[in-house]
Amino acid sequence: MSLKVGSKLGPYTISAMLGAGGMGEVYRAFDERLGRDVAIKILTEEASADRDLQRRFAFEARAASALNHPNILTVHDVGMEGNIPYIVSELVDGESLRNVINRGPIPVQKVLDIAVQVASGLAAAHHAGIVHRDLKPANLMLTKAGFAKILDFGLAKTVKSNTDTAAGPKTETTSPGWVLGTATYMSPEQVRGEALDHR
Repeated sequence: MSLKVGSKLGPYTISAMLGAGGMGEVYRAFDERLGRDVAIKILTEEASADRDLQRRFAFEARAASALNHPNILTVHDVGMEGNIPYIVSELVDGESLRNVINRGPIPVQKVLDIAVQVASGLAAAHHAGIVHRDLKPANLMLTKAGFAKILDFGLAKTVKSNTDTAAGPKTETTSPGWVLGTATYMSPEQVRGEALDHR
């Protein structure tokens, strides 16, 4: 279902494909209303036909938009164009931590700086009662200015919060005992399908 350059999703004009995965595709687009570049994530054609994946996609938008933190990708908008659901977020000027790691060793000071920023973003999510469940280098972006951004809350789960999250996401996205995530980055509890919390 790849979108063509120049095609439109609502008020957004597609300008380039940024990446694709098993469930979705991400594009660079131009927001005609506000005159800025944004990133747009859509479900693949196969994923769009799966109701569970549609629910998870909608939950991702709600979970990320409920969080306001400099180390979490900012969601600007959601929409539907025909049968294509989409999430509009800030366009991060940088690259994934996975790409940085693939180039070779990272200086210790930079590793510590990245770790502190990611921990700060995760603490904000956990405080709002959201556990990411798929944190890995591919889901972390590093901006040219040196900021770390947590992406892809598609497998996130709500847990008991430290605060009132009445406005936050409430939908559970998996059944008890189901295992979702990337095996090499899971905690033992997640691998065993047990209850998860911020730890």
